[in-house]
Amino acid sequence: MKLSRKTVAGWAVATVVVGAATTGCGPGESPGSLPSVAPSTSAGPPYPPLADYTNLLIKATDIGPDFTGSDPVQNPNGAPGVSQLFTNGDNSRRIGDMIMLVNEAKTAKVGLDNTKNNYGSKVTGTWQPADVGDGGAIISGTAPDNSQAVTVLLFTEGKALVSLEFDSAPNDPTDPEFAKDIGRKQDAALKGRLPN
Repeated sequence: MKLSRKTVAGWAVATVVVGAATTGCGPGESPGSLPSVAPSTSAGPPYPPLADYTNLLIKATDIGPDFTGSDPVQNPNGAPGVSQLFTNGDNSRRIGDMIMLVNEAKTAKVGLDNTKNNYGSKVTGTWQPADVGDGGAIISGTAPDNSQAVTVLLFTEGKALVSLEFDSAPNDPTDPEFAKDIGRKQDAALKGRLPN
């Protein structure tokens, strides 16, 4: 399967950002410190154990008959979670689905806010509320170089932070309602399957 280098590169950057965001890094803070707005109250480590979280992902058939999924990436960048790239037959539409897990729901919410701030330089547009999961937000626009249309949906579900990125040709953006529908399916897949 041929994948767009720009999408994969952008997805990898988002993975690093989400991993850093879920550790609680804010502006001017080092990766080893937690922000004062979300101190850890648990006695254990800030992350759940590394494990196979494939069962948390939606299936390609949840997206549509023309989509296939790459092999899931377990625990991207050494952080608990899973990611997968879905593409249609001619690779004109790509969906990056990433789920990162932390020990506290409030840490996931801080990660959501940090991830929103990071996407400000990667996609034009304005964040809007989205009725998906907890704290759902969506942005639609183009990459700064106008090479592709980009729609990003972020939400949390308990201790999980979900990022869905939809990439396509600049003149063929993803319908935000379609993105929210896929997000609701991903949210439903998480419910009841998240580790304690």
